[in-house]
Amino acid sequence: MRSAVVTRDGARMRWVELPGREPARVYVHGLGATSPAYFTEAAVDPRLAGHRSLLIDLLGHGISDRPTDFDYRLESHADALAAALTEAGVTGAEIVAHSMGGSVAVVLADRHPELVSRLVLVDANLDPLTPTPGAGGSSGIAAYSEAEFLAGGWAEVRERAGAHWWSTMRLAGREALHRSAVHLVRGTLAGGTEPTVREVLAGLKMPRTYLLPAADGELPGAAALIDSGVRIVPVPDCGHNIMLDNPEGFVRATAAALDAPGEG
Repeated sequence: MRSAVVTRDGARMRWVELPGREPARVYVHGLGATSPAYFTEAAVDPRLAGHRSLLIDLLGHGISDRPTDFDYRLESHADALAAALTEAGVTGAEIVAHSMGGSVAVVLADRHPELVSRLVLVDANLDPLTPTPGAGGSSGIAAYSEAEFLAGGWAEVRERAGAHWWSTMRLAGREALHRSAVHLVRGTLAGGTEPTVREVLAGLKMPRTYLLPAADGELPGAAALIDSGVRIVPVPDCGHNIMLDNPEGFVRATAAALDAPGEG
């Protein structure tokens, strides 16, 4: 396990690192998850292994620190990730990022382009969502005020999340989980102003691939993303957690995305 200080107050992000050749590959988990649990099987598959690989946990999640004075905005997550990658000596990384981690990766690529050479987004959040009481995922968490969530809303979320997701969600700081969800569902930068994550993604110039479950049908706004150079790849036999639901399909699609020609 490796770590780096990423805030002025000394909070550390941590990751599991696998040795290999450059460019490095950085795996980033989603809300309430942890990268080693979600990505290890894929990262060691012969079709993806051989590169230096960092399975990193965002601040507030997994094995990273859970500071209560951090705002957990998308930009703040991205800047903390940038600090960790810089400390690790990473430049021009290939980023494989799931769900909220995909949103963070888009912001990272925009704010710190020297750190990113390629993006593989795994059913990432691109658009604003409506906070919805009783819903699963980030929209349900964001429907609580922070005080409500800390006072007991987290226990209601635990019941809705189920044992599988809660097994990693329970590792997240409760302030981190709530604030991350609130900023994720806003779907925009600068706390609610334009641009959206989708618009930032469309404006990037490095190679970008978006994986989604085939059962979801066509990705909304797919034509505009394709026009901007984003490859959209449906993966069969899976839900939102593509890498866990269909490891073979995920590895095949990710390896193809990472091996694709380098035009953005």
